[in-house]
Amino acid sequence: MLEEHIMKTLLFKIGAIGIASLLCLSCSKEFLEITPKGKLIAKSVGDYDLLLSNLDLLNMNIDAQVLLGDEIAAVDPYFSGSDLRTQRLFRGDDVVYETDEDAPEMGVPMNNIYLFNKIISEIEEATEGTEAKKKAVRAEARAGRAWTYHILINYYGKPYDASTATSDPGFPIVKNADVTETKFERASVQEVYDFIVEDLTASIPDLPEGPYHRLRMSKPTAEALLGKIYMEMGKFDKAEQALSASLTDLASAQIPVNLYDYNLTFAPDGEFMPIGLFGPETPMSPNNEESLYAKQFTNYWAFNNSEIVINQHTSGLYAPHDLRLNFYSNAAFMGEDYPNGLLRRMGPISNQIGMLLQDIYLMRAECSARLGNLTSATNDVEYLRKHRMPNQYASVPTTIASNKEQLVQFILEERIREFAGQGARWYDMRRLSVDPVYQSTVGYSRVLYSATGSVIKTFTIKPERLVLRFPEKLMIQNPGMNNNP
Repeated sequence: MLEEHIMKTLLFKIGAIGIASLLCLSCSKEFLEITPKGKLIAKSVGDYDLLLSNLDLLNMNIDAQVLLGDEIAAVDPYFSGSDLRTQRLFRGDDVVYETDEDAPEMGVPMNNIYLFNKIISEIEEATEGTEAKKKAVRAEARAGRAWTYHILINYYGKPYDASTATSDPGFPIVKNADVTETKFERASVQEVYDFIVEDLTASIPDLPEGPYHRLRMSKPTAEALLGKIYMEMGKFDKAEQALSASLTDLASAQIPVNLYDYNLTFAPDGEFMPIGLFGPETPMSPNNEESLYAKQFTNYWAFNNSEIVINQHTSGLYAPHDLRLNFYSNAAFMGEDYPNGLLRRMGPISNQIGMLLQDIYLMRAECSARLGNLTSATNDVEYLRKHRMPNQYASVPTTIASNKEQLVQFILEERIREFAGQGARWYDMRRLSVDPVYQSTVGYSRVLYSATGSVIKTFTIKPERLVLRFPEKLMIQNPGMNNNP
């Protein structure tokens, strides 16, 4: 495919200017293991532009959020045979990593922040390019840094609560690509969110008008991310404005951006998304039309691992005619049927965690509902549902569509139906846990079942574990930093 050829060409050129080795984690004892070897050999604006097409910016290697949701359960004997990290994250243990282990939740994100900071700080001195191109490259780097900090603050900072955000410890803000810096202090949650908002609002005017490649940031993508940030901050009016701007500006897209209609992709005579051993064959990142900004990780719990399933409450949210059920199996991978109607996710193996079109519609629907714009909210959620099931089943019941609180609840459940087993619920759990109206919708337990369906143990998830602790190795190397409880 042309897009794949372009990506390969860009990667070859990146290798030619000698930066590939600099994007790997080093053996440094410095903060977050981000010290690179050597120096980036990038001189022209074109060189810096190519740095933004690096596959390390696509493959994030972060999957912890799949195990942290309240929509999942676990089944033995598969769970007992899983790796220790999987078991600890699922149980909500305080300590996940041994003292000699690094946390993958930090590895690639911090490496990418180093790259973004290099581009931001050096692009003005680059040769050959126009000022407009320099601004565009810098804007992409700033927006990419904002996306990455959103991941980190949702791992290591408390959920945003306006009443405590200025004092809640967040994540260190690193603005310089300085490998000699050794002292880092945690910024507050408020400071990190302000930093993200500042990066996005400053970058949006200089970004490309519409998505032109799924690896690259564009104006509609940054607007959608800004809407997501405002939503987490409880600023639903600003969030709705940003999300609406994103959907409007997608008219300028230079690549196809559409919702897939499962009524067609899963039609009996259809050839698109055939269902195989590993689930529906969904498009790869360069060709995924629902993706505005491609970020992914390999989701082994939607591939060949059998220990993690969606729980009974989650499976009960799907009506029989919901075509999203094609992404689930009632049996372990090449194994026996699960008890109690538990379901295992089957694909996509490359779990998309960037900016997705369906997420934008669902976020705007929730914001509209919370602001009392019930008709607009209903239209958005029904638009998605018509792409996921036959039209006659897609309507929101009238009694729900006319009630603000029930409609918001319906949309929250629609988010689970759309993203169950893919890690998105973690972000909703966190923001809803501090929501005075909907905090009761968050589950604080995960259940381990036996092969026969009996409950082996229920793990209560402490509110403190809506935040990950920094790994012990990092704390030993940086004694001045405070850890989470």
